[in-house]
Amino acid sequence: MKRLEGKVALISGTARGRGRAAALRFAAEGALVVGGDLLHEEAVDTQRLIAREGGTALTPGPLDVTDEESVRSWVAEAVDAFGGVDIVYADAGAVRFGGIDSRPYEDFARTVRAELDSVWLTVRAAWPHLIASGGCVLTVGSTAGPTGSLTGRRTAHSASKGGVIALTRQLAAEGAPYGVRANCVSPGVIDTEGSRAGLLAEDRPMRSVARHIPLGRTGTPDDVVNAAVFLASDEASYVTGADLVVDGGWSAVLPGATP
Repeated sequence: MKRLEGKVALISGTARGRGRAAALRFAAEGALVVGGDLLHEEAVDTQRLIAREGGTALTPGPLDVTDEESVRSWVAEAVDAFGGVDIVYADAGAVRFGGIDSRPYEDFARTVRAELDSVWLTVRAAWPHLIASGGCVLTVGSTAGPTGSLTGRRTAHSASKGGVIALTRQLAAEGAPYGVRANCVSPGVIDTEGSRAGLLAEDRPMRSVARHIPLGRTGTPDDVVNAAVFLASDEASYVTGADLVVDGGWSAVLPGATP
């Protein structure tokens, strides 16, 4: 028996990176995956990859997780196709890095809409169906949520990811009477196409971060997805309101000289 056999899983951000890895892995574990992304053609490519491996996936159309009607339609199409929703994995997001003195308010607001408001909108649209199924919510926080940074100027990102962690805990409280669990996965530095072009680019201070991570490497999308699969599965049936940090031990140690 596969760990997510027959579960209907809504996964946002499936065009690339962590979202694509999640869609592929959840399908391999038996889930019926409903993906979505603004990069629709790339999300459809993810659907094709799933089909090639014998899985089942649907990508209804371009998904804008900051637009209430777009999210509502996405959820409705999932329910029409598969009869309900068991898992919501709110992975889509976008960020504009910068300190409080270097970015306009619009950049702050855009990041919060993309990383925090999008989670609320997605879960809100799926909530009645999650109650009906006794399903679960997975959110994506970050080590940026509970901590500040001396190297990364990330005011909006820290605020939004801190909000995601807090929202997840509140969803756990509100969902508990219905058997709905809510948990967060908080990655550290993950090597993706997007991070290589931004956070881990040659001219960025974070480029050499791996030497400061206790396990000696940056993470991969699969590292994050492994944690998400556990939290979505029945193995985590007594886990709710958790923030599972996936960062190679980075946030668990004090800064110090590199050995």
